Amino acid sequence: MGVLVAISYTVIPQPQTKGPMKRTLLAIVCLSTLSLAAFASDNEKTKPDNTATNERDRSSETKTSGDQSNSSADLKITQAIRQALMKDRELSTTAKNIKVITANGQVTLRGPIKTAQEKARVDQLARSAAGGAQIDDQLDVKESN
Repeated sequence: MGVLVAISYTVIPQPQTKGPMKRTLLAIVCLSTLSLAAFASDNEKTKPDNTATNERDRSSETKTSGDQSNSSADLKITQAIRQALMKDRELSTTAKNIKVITANGQVTLRGPIKTAQEKARVDQLARSAAGGAQIDDQLDVKESN
């Protein structure tokens, strides 16, 4: 004995929205394209030119973080300078993020610094914390206009 089940579907007509939806979608795509084009042109204008810095860093005369010595004395000097920089509340984050490289008792300070006053303060802190180690100050002052 079989049971026969009948299912019926009622189709309810939907209002026509294809025209307005297409126009809205087209408007969004056009605005997005214009925004991206404007952003890309702004980006091209502000690209930094650090070619000279890269060339300088490739020379064997310039100290990089790879030149940091692993001797305990050099590591202690680097640590003491870094701690002194981090404790100073008046230094900017830029100043606190300079490279401190110590090798054979000689400390090299490298990187951008915001002002000449900040550079002098970093140099003072490094000399004080280094305990008589020789300091090579290669900091670059990048004063904002």
